Amino acid sequence: MNLKDKVCIITGGASGIGLQIAKRYIADGARVVIADLKLDAAQKTADDLTKTGPGKAMAVEMNVTDEKQVNAGVARVVEEWGGVDVLVSNAGIQIVHPIQDFPFDEWKKLLSIHLDGAFLTSRACIPHMYKKGSGSIIFMGSVHSKEASALKSAYVTAKHGLLGLARVIAKEGGDKGVRANVICPGFVKTPLVEKQIPEQARDLGISEEEVVSKVMLGETVDTEFTTVEDVAEVAWMFAAFETNALTGQSLNVSHGWSMT
Repeated sequence: MNLKDKVCIITGGASGIGLQIAKRYIADGARVVIADLKLDAAQKTADDLTKTGPGKAMAVEMNVTDEKQVNAGVARVVEEWGGVDVLVSNAGIQIVHPIQDFPFDEWKKLLSIHLDGAFLTSRACIPHMYKKGSGSIIFMGSVHSKEASALKSAYVTAKHGLLGLARVIAKEGGDKGVRANVICPGFVKTPLVEKQIPEQARDLGISEEEVVSKVMLGETVDTEFTTVEDVAEVAWMFAAFETNALTGQSLNVSHGWSMT
């Protein structure tokens, strides 16, 4: 199993988990597309990755909620590199509020980025994968794809939805060689999670230390954060796996938090 010369689009690839996945793919010889909201950040990341090799990278500006921009970005990749082999739908945000205080515009914003983004990028890539007779679509879910936590109604709803979308893609794409899977990390100490700590401490009325030890890591087997490297290894496995034996699946990467 390897990704040598495979064309891999990673949304939200300029930082955090997306960046680590890009590094893992580049190290395996892949051609990686950093699709990010900020083109300058995407371009810098692509330049830096290409220097490390052995794979190479290009940058595409992409707001995953913008249908025209998603279609144009994927079309540019196909024109430049001839197709798409792997899509990692990783772009996401977090917004926390009690349900009764959750602003509707913020609810819609979060669901649009996670769900509309996954749908639009998948829809744009699938015809090219069908044409090649192979492909891998990977959604960045969460343990919250299977569990619930207070204050996260929009996020939990979105992450549950990704499981359903992946399973439909797996059913529709099976006889065309296209797989779809979901990675479900626990808490990974990225800026997204760092931002949540004071927010949850405020809304739950507890200390930031308690947010980490009890809310975030209390259900793990070792009170350890999941690392971006952990997640990237699973993303590599899903992308490089060569048969339909591994499709329509979700895999927790969470130090034992949720064992479903």
